[in-house]
Amino acid sequence: MTIIDKAAEAPAPRGAGENGHPLLQVRDLHVEFHTRDGVAKAVNGVNYTVDAGETLAVLGESGSGKSVTAQAIMGILDMPPGRIPKGEILFRGEDMLTMSSDERRRLRGRKIAMIFQDALSSLNPVLSVGYQLGEMFRVHQGLSKKDAKAKAIELMDRVKIPAARARVNDYPHQFSGGMRQRIMIAMALALEPDLIIADEPTTALDVTVQAQVMELLAELQREYNMGLILITHDLGVVADVADKIAVMYAGRIVETAPVHELYKRPAHPYTRGLLDSIPRLDQKGQELYAIKGLPPNLTRIPTGCAFNPRCPKADDLCRTEIPALAPVTEQDGSELPGRGSACHFWKETIHG
Repeated sequence: MTIIDKAAEAPAPRGAGENGHPLLQVRDLHVEFHTRDGVAKAVNGVNYTVDAGETLAVLGESGSGKSVTAQAIMGILDMPPGRIPKGEILFRGEDMLTMSSDERRRLRGRKIAMIFQDALSSLNPVLSVGYQLGEMFRVHQGLSKKDAKAKAIELMDRVKIPAARARVNDYPHQFSGGMRQRIMIAMALALEPDLIIADEPTTALDVTVQAQVMELLAELQREYNMGLILITHDLGVVADVADKIAVMYAGRIVETAPVHELYKRPAHPYTRGLLDSIPRLDQKGQELYAIKGLPPNLTRIPTGCAFNPRCPKADDLCRTEIPALAPVTEQDGSELPGRGSACHFWKETIHG
């Protein structure tokens, strides 16, 4: 499946949602954690938008702030030690950060749902999968146990779990990793939300099962015209399902681009390093590239560009001045739609 196919098959046009507002807007979001070692600045001014039927892939190494941003959107951050000192999270134009706990709770599941990365630890081991799936309908829709179980079977069929009626009373440990992930997808879909956040949905799965899970997500997204935020560190996973990509490093978005444009011409040294580290069939037997060094300690983020200690292009400017996420242009000055880079030397990176 290509991005062109995905757009053509979408059941409704993308763009502004209800009341003329995008489905989700994250504006200048900051999240910090107060620890014994100091204040860890996990998210530092993140901005992005997701429309109905659109897939945003959020990429970056562990510790870049991808999951923390998602938890802030869902309202499931542990506070304390977490704190949101600044920013807005607008769902159809309404700031969720100003809502009461009850209002946020009503949104979760019904309007926004999340697929967690470790299905085995996310599912209750002492309750059957049917009971856990049916709970969504019992709590939110007041269905009886019998009707909720019937709905659970429908969901298991919908996510292509074989012999759903026979397996509805099985426990999580009786399913394979791929089947457990399908159950997590079924739970997220139960109330047909407008937005799904998938946090590393293919972690620890082999490549064949990864492809099946991603294909299932894309199929269900087309059917329900949902917005999808796909959080991953694997560039290979998102190539055929994402519309646009946001690359995060040390809590900031350092590059944005339509998916195919980013793969063809990255405009940030960090993105280029991630792409160069992907195994390629035409480089059999060669040593894989690795970005030198480690991501920074979030309590002591380097001055200037946070990537400068690991960047082959860094100079004194990079060590003193934080680069803004600026529009990326062609050599003739024409702006590239949807493209941005937080690098002082993005021109050398994309045009070099």
